[in-house]
Amino acid sequence: MDPRTDLWLQNLVDERDGAALYEGLARYERDPEKARSFRELGEAERRHAGIWERKLEKAGVSLPPDRPSSRVRALVWLARRLGSAAVVPMVLETEAGDADKYEEQGGEAVAIAQEERAHRQVLVGLKGSDPDGARALIAQRERWHRGGGRAGSIRAAIFGMNDGLLSNLSLILGVAGAGVAPQTVVVTGFAGLLAGAFSMAAGEYTSVASQRDLLARQIAMEKREISEAPEEEAAELALIFKQKGLSTEQASRTAAEILKNPDSALDTLVREELGLDPEDLGSPMGAAVSSFLMFSVGALVPVIPFLLASGSPAVLASTLLAFFVLATVGGVVGFLSGTSVWRSSLRMVGLAALAAGVTYAVGRLFGAAVG
Repeated sequence: MDPRTDLWLQNLVDERDGAALYEGLARYERDPEKARSFRELGEAERRHAGIWERKLEKAGVSLPPDRPSSRVRALVWLARRLGSAAVVPMVLETEAGDADKYEEQGGEAVAIAQEERAHRQVLVGLKGSDPDGARALIAQRERWHRGGGRAGSIRAAIFGMNDGLLSNLSLILGVAGAGVAPQTVVVTGFAGLLAGAFSMAAGEYTSVASQRDLLARQIAMEKREISEAPEEEAAELALIFKQKGLSTEQASRTAAEILKNPDSALDTLVREELGLDPEDLGSPMGAAVSSFLMFSVGALVPVIPFLLASGSPAVLASTLLAFFVLATVGGVVGFLSGTSVWRSSLRMVGLAALAAGVTYAVGRLFGAAVG
């Protein structure tokens, strides 16, 4: 097959995947404005796909079935259960990669590259981080505004499990390397599991509770400003609408209409200006329980072999099991992010091998010195 048509086919598959992803995100997005943005992105991806479809048909190449990839289906599944905020960070790098890919292809693909970069800017705004846009201009005037919103559930779960596994593996191997009794290794492993899990839970509870208090204070201050300085709030809201593409007149009229209802104005300003969902400020207890469970699951992995064996066989089995789990988690992260599965897996395993190797060697030296 002509190398050009191979490239066009890959472009077509990528654009169809992008369209299916944005359409799925729009389907499960509760915020009407965000859902509309996702639909518009999906329409743009369909338009790009049409370019490659026409080229392939003209070249006499049969078009593949229009089915989303397993990665896209997984991301849409996650968005349905966790919300689009959990998925958008994983999509950002894909858009950047698509832009670079089209830039390298040259020709009419350069125009598509520019659109892909624009898509990424839209996603950054949907993610709640728009350093070059209206929110940044408003934040310069109102210093109490700080970026908020909940942390990515998937990212937190992965970090919690990874921390538990890596810290307890290092602890267990360090103790085992010192040549202590098998029962001592097991007790140390469970002590490390509980100590680390409670520490993570307490830290997460404090962090989310503090963040929630800060966000609640921001909402209260926004409510006060609506009552005390409605003209200034109308100007800020109009600036945001102008950034979204409305004319100056339309933006001002829309902002004035919204501010006629203080409750609706507060909800709109909190969402648009602060990038927050007033109904989802995060649960401290939920975050604490989640961190405790994920850390415990990870920390339990290297302990299991020592419940069934002892000595060098247990050390080897614990290390291999931990590396297998880390490689799997790394692969899933790479798969969902659209990056290399192997590179993500090897990175996690490599860092774990370094930490575990150092602690085991220290344990061996300490045990020899004491013995």
